[in-house]
Amino acid sequence: MASGTAGSAPRGPRTPTVAQLRAFVAVAEHRHFRDAAAASGTSQPALSGAVAALEDALGAQLVERTTRKVIITPLGERVLDHARRVLSSLHALTEEVEAARRPFTGPLHLGVIPTVAPYLLPALLRLVRTSYPDLELHVHEERTPSLLDGLAAGRLDVLLLALPSGGSSPTRDIPLFDEDFVLVTPPGHPLAGRAGVPRDILLDLDVLLLEEGHCLRDQALDICREAGADLPQGGSTRAAGLSTLVQLVAGGLGVTLLPATALDVEAGRTDRLASVRFAAPAPGRRIGLATRPGSARTAEYDRFAATLRDALRELPVRIVE
Repeated sequence: MASGTAGSAPRGPRTPTVAQLRAFVAVAEHRHFRDAAAASGTSQPALSGAVAALEDALGAQLVERTTRKVIITPLGERVLDHARRVLSSLHALTEEVEAARRPFTGPLHLGVIPTVAPYLLPALLRLVRTSYPDLELHVHEERTPSLLDGLAAGRLDVLLLALPSGGSSPTRDIPLFDEDFVLVTPPGHPLAGRAGVPRDILLDLDVLLLEEGHCLRDQALDICREAGADLPQGGSTRAAGLSTLVQLVAGGLGVTLLPATALDVEAGRTDRLASVRFAAPAPGRRIGLATRPGSARTAEYDRFAATLRDALRELPVRIVE
């Protein structure tokens, strides 16, 4: 007599849990189990187990595990799109309830790019303390691609970054201000202290850049190309942050471009720097907030942007109303 399981139909996929989807999205974003576990605040074995459980539930391999990194399979990439949409919808559900129940209260996860965070956060944090004392603010400093992924997945609620935000998922951009770029040189440089210089002066300079992944690097490259250069002459020297860039300039390795909001902070750390102002219209960037379209907290974000503009008027920027 045949066993009861011999003629059974193959088991179909089971519905994944939210925890499994979150684990998979974290691994897909970081492409590394250790980094994903650290970012998620969980242990690496727990994260790996959740991804394995998701693969078991779906009956499909989603990731390839190598010694150095994680590779997402072609099917995994398609599952990833669905997982992000599911998590985003769940976040929108809880967000809508919380927004209706208590506006400007509860957790708010704010993502900020590194070339903005040190210079705007003091004013922003003062604003939150005084105007929104019941808001539980969590700040995440990450580069633009990671921030946009976090916003799409529901890990982040609102971003503070250079506009347009770009990315593959749509965002609702709220402009805050425009700011100029300032050329920073050693004090003995022929351009030191000058104003009204044309931007094509960059053709003759060794312009130091941030490393790949920073939007400010892309903006600096665009400015140099607009001036007629394909690449800055100093493109082989790169830094992970603006503080390192200005130290390289102070050491005589070249010049760099700083946003006006960073000038006092970074140049104030040493007396071996001088600034150069471009002729109008000076090259610059626009900074603003980015949120998910249709968010239940849209009205809150608009009010937050309005009060934040007032708090930033003391900075060397042009407020965009």
